[in-house]
Amino acid sequence: MRKGRLFGFLLAAIPFAFIVIFVGLPTVEAIAYSLGVTGGPNQTVSDMAQNQIVAHHGITFGVYAQLWHTASFRSDFFSTVWVSLVSVLLQLLISYAIALYLRISDSRFARIVSTLYLIPMFIPGVIAAYALVTFWNQGGYADAIAHHLGAAHFPSFGYTLPGIIIGQIWTGLPFTVLLLASGLRSIPDSVVEAARDVGARWWTVCARVLIPMNLLPTVIVSTFAMIGALGAYTIPYLMGPTTPQMLGVAMTNYYGSYNEPEQAEAMAVMVFVVAAFVGFLYVWANLRLDRKSGASQ
Repeated sequence: MRKGRLFGFLLAAIPFAFIVIFVGLPTVEAIAYSLGVTGGPNQTVSDMAQNQIVAHHGITFGVYAQLWHTASFRSDFFSTVWVSLVSVLLQLLISYAIALYLRISDSRFARIVSTLYLIPMFIPGVIAAYALVTFWNQGGYADAIAHHLGAAHFPSFGYTLPGIIIGQIWTGLPFTVLLLASGLRSIPDSVVEAARDVGARWWTVCARVLIPMNLLPTVIVSTFAMIGALGAYTIPYLMGPTTPQMLGVAMTNYYGSYNEPEQAEAMAVMVFVVAAFVGFLYVWANLRLDRKSGASQ
């Protein structure tokens, strides 16, 4: 019995040690560096950095104050937050529309849709970004169609913040629909049939039965989508404007192009704090759902 427990402990210790060494320690070092601690493991990068703020005694929040007094960073930060929120909200709305349709319909068209929505999952993000830019950019396919239909001007979404939202929705849609549809399928048919037997229309069944009973997958999808949008790089880099930038792109520029790693790591800490707040909401929602399910039993 003891050997079995020891073996299980060793199996669990291997991935835990891997996370601590390759994720935990670098994270602690990055946070310390953003607080002005330039010695120890941060010595090499600090020797080559520019515009560095050093804490001679203890720590300093000088780099964070410097960033918040920079108009370009504030624009990047708030653009990242609102683009992430809008993209997650629209992604949820579109995904729920597809998932609910697949749940209540068993037609041939529904089976075709259940296959088509998975296509973006198998297309690399780089290729999808270039395809979307080509389609939505000025002089692209959509602009050409509008021109042939007599429209004088078609709005270009290439290299804009709305273009990033379109790209985020395209790349995140399969995972979102997959998780929401899986949760909806786990709801017993008897519950839906009971609502229909008392005269509820399909939109009432969706609003009063399916969506409330699918709350946990909705929370999970919202959390993962928000965290992914906050740290996205490929789509914002290929489809976004030069200013304002998403923080994932701005961090790379500060670290590589501007040679300001301290500022870049301070940005990463800010993104981590926002993501941690989103994760806290996920844990809180799970606890609430567990309490409700326990009380109902």
